[in-house]
Amino acid sequence: MTPRAILTDIEGTTSSIAFVHEVLFPYSRARLADYVAQRAADPGVAAILDQVRAEAGAPLDLAGCTALLTEWHDADRKIAPLKSLQGLIWAEGYAAGELQGHVYADAVEGLRRWHARGIALHVYSSGSVAAQKLIFGHTAYGDLTPLFSGYFDTAVGGKKEAGSYAAIARAIGVAPAEILFLSDVEAELAAAAAAGLGVTLLARDGLPAASPYPVAESFDTILPAEAIA
Repeated sequence: MTPRAILTDIEGTTSSIAFVHEVLFPYSRARLADYVAQRAADPGVAAILDQVRAEAGAPLDLAGCTALLTEWHDADRKIAPLKSLQGLIWAEGYAAGELQGHVYADAVEGLRRWHARGIALHVYSSGSVAAQKLIFGHTAYGDLTPLFSGYFDTAVGGKKEAGSYAAIARAIGVAPAEILFLSDVEAELAAAAAAGLGVTLLARDGLPAASPYPVAESFDTILPAEAIA
């Protein structure tokens, strides 16, 4: 059965894990302290700092907020104020041409193929929605954001929680059984499958010895053109 919607992860699925960890994270880490110091009075950054204080449960000063954000960054915490700040820093990098979103060529072809067949495409990643749009909006293949109908981050829930996928299905108005979720993480696929979604494991570094889920090494073999009615 051809799904009505495809929900895709980013890291290790549409895009290289190395891009996030070796390009994006070092970029924001190197600029975090100066960015906060220079823009602390900007409404968007001030709101982020208020969120940091709320998370800390303490009236931290600017130095305290910066130190905590840095600690979260180094620990790769999936926490909203950090993700929002990273998104702002990356936005400047993309706008300046210092960053370019990485998307695999086969992923671009697959996304375009499915979109052309009328399958609604959505993203679900631990990165913020703003960061997701930046990656797909600034690629070597141009702006890919018109291909997508919607984006979800951990505001909807954790990626290893079945309830998150049920909530996404409700939000996009498609029955879980008519959604295909793509990820390189089996625990995420288990949660999606528990919510009733179809799933496929992306194994870009080679096929695993065994997996309880359908496996693909690229987007080329997932709903190829001849298989879509």
